[in-house]
Amino acid sequence: MPHLVDQAICIRQWDWSETSQTVSLFCRAHGVLRGLAKGARRERSSFSGGIDMLACGEVVAVVKPDRELQTLTQWTLLAMFRRPHDELETNLFGLAMAELVHRMLPPAVPHERLYDAFIDALERIEEGERPSPLFLRFFLTLLRETGHEPRFETGAIPASRLAFDAGAGGIVDWADHPRAWRMRPETAFALRQTAAGEPPENLEPDSVDRANRLLAAYAREVVGDGLLTLQLALEPRPSRSFGRPAPERE
Repeated sequence: MPHLVDQAICIRQWDWSETSQTVSLFCRAHGVLRGLAKGARRERSSFSGGIDMLACGEVVAVVKPDRELQTLTQWTLLAMFRRPHDELETNLFGLAMAELVHRMLPPAVPHERLYDAFIDALERIEEGERPSPLFLRFFLTLLRETGHEPRFETGAIPASRLAFDAGAGGIVDWADHPRAWRMRPETAFALRQTAAGEPPENLEPDSVDRANRLLAAYAREVVGDGLLTLQLALEPRPSRSFGRPAPERE
């Protein structure tokens, strides 16, 4: 019976019983894995006391290709990110990243670059960096890795007619696509710069937040429904200076 050993991030978890858990893990070399950790919450188990959301660890599992739920035999905790558990905003951004991975990745398909982007975002959030720019960079990596990255070139489109069309897969001229989502030039610039590898931390915070909201609306079009945690993470709060989310229809 083949054994899997890999680094992983916990993206979902449920209590199976008082001592056991069912989890969904995003593994670096093996993609999304669903498994049962029997006795995970027992004091002397081989699961570091249980598998928590957004924790990073080394997982050992017995894999049977014909099973949807694999048998986990060991979990060694490598990193526990405290800030996403202690602060509401960072918690929602962390859970939104997990939700996107869960909804947009098929099982057992490796995405090492996306895994590294996820870990990098969690580590930087833990160090105290603002989560929204980190989330934007992760979001664009996810869309690229899953084959859904939009086009952000504006070409000769006048600034007053910039729009985003989910069906067309990117920025369009609103005069030709009157049902597309109107967008500000600053939002288009933030998306284009971040997609090109420029640090989003150097961009205006409002532009980064609007870019995240637009990508969230686009992701909802891709998956069809849901993404409630993503919506909660991007809702305006008193400390923010931008308007109601939704796809730049302002």
